[in-house]
Amino acid sequence: MSKTPWIRRSGLGFALLAGFAVPAGAGTLDSVKQRGTLQCGVSEGVTGFSEKDAQGNWRGFDADFCRAVAAVVLGDAGKVAFTPLSASQRFDALKGGKVDLLARNSTWTLGREAELGLAFAGITYHDGQGFLAKRALKVDTALSLDKSKICVEAGTTTQLNLADFFKANSMTYEEKVYPSAAEAFAAFEGGQCDVLTRDQSALHGDRLRLAKPADAIVLPDVISKEPLGPVVRSDDFPWFTLVKWVNFALINAEELGVSSTNLDDALKSAKPDVRRFVGAEGGFGKALGLEADWAVRAVKAGGNYAEIYERNLGTGSKLGIPRGLNQLWSMGGVLYAPPLR
Repeated sequence: MSKTPWIRRSGLGFALLAGFAVPAGAGTLDSVKQRGTLQCGVSEGVTGFSEKDAQGNWRGFDADFCRAVAAVVLGDAGKVAFTPLSASQRFDALKGGKVDLLARNSTWTLGREAELGLAFAGITYHDGQGFLAKRALKVDTALSLDKSKICVEAGTTTQLNLADFFKANSMTYEEKVYPSAAEAFAAFEGGQCDVLTRDQSALHGDRLRLAKPADAIVLPDVISKEPLGPVVRSDDFPWFTLVKWVNFALINAEELGVSSTNLDDALKSAKPDVRRFVGAEGGFGKALGLEADWAVRAVKAGGNYAEIYERNLGTGSKLGIPRGLNQLWSMGGVLYAPPLR
C-alpha cells in the first residue's frame, strides 16, 4: 500500500520528513566541490570524538568521519575545515550554512528534525547518558544521587533527561547549569558540584582529564537512549543521501572484511558484494554524483567502522570503551547498514 508523504513548513522551507524532500535551490555537493573544502562542524573538545592534538590537528571518531566524507567528495581526506561549535551554536551554524555537515556527538530526536529543519544521516554511535561522581560521595548507582549537586550543559537533551530521571524516581537534586561542556567539567573539577552528567562516552574522557582520575567513578547506570550521528540541512536530499551512505559504507566495509590494509585485495575480489562496494559493478557512484570508487575512498581515508572505533574509542585508544551496542548486528550489537546493491 502506498503512503502519501507528509511534509511541514518551517522557517527554512520544506523539512525532510518520511523520506520526502523538496529539491534545494543550491546543491551542497556542488558547493563543496567548487570550494574545494568540506566545512565540518565538530565539538569544542570531546575526547575520542573531536579534539585537537598537541600539534593542533583535529583527532577523533567524528573528525575521522568528516575526513571520510571529504575523501569521497574531493578525493582528499585532508580537505576539511573543522569548526568547533558549542551545543547552543551547532544547529544554527548548520542551518545558516556556516558548515556543510555537523559531526558533533549530537543526539537524533524528533524535535530536531521536525522543528529545526534538520536531517540525521543515520547513527554512527549508540550512546546513553550517565553520571561521573566523586568517590567521596560513596555511591555506586545513580539511584543513590538524591539531593546531589549536578553539573550539566545548558541547551542539551542531557539537561532534559536529567530532570526526567529524577522526577521518575521521586528524587531531588540541585542543578548547576553551564553554557558549555568545558565549563560544566571545570565546575565539577573545581568542586561546585559532586556529579557531572553527559553521554557516557564523554564521561570516560572527562574522568581521564581530572588531576586525580581515581577520585571519580563513571556510574554503570544508563538513563537514556542517545543515538549520535551526522546532521545535515533537510532541504538538500542528494547531500543527505550522500552523507548517509558514507556512514553505511564504513559499516558495510567492516561486515565485508574490507579495511584500509587490504583494499588492494578487495579491488581484485570476485565476490559480487565486494565488487559492488569497490565500484567494479553497479554504478552506484554515479547515482550519488561521485566517482565509481567512492566507497574505497571512504575506507582509505581512515579505515572501516571498526578501525575508526578502535583507534579513537576502543582498545587502541586511552578510553578503552567496549564496542557493546556499537558492535555489528551479526556479532551481538545493533550496528546495521543497508546493502550496497
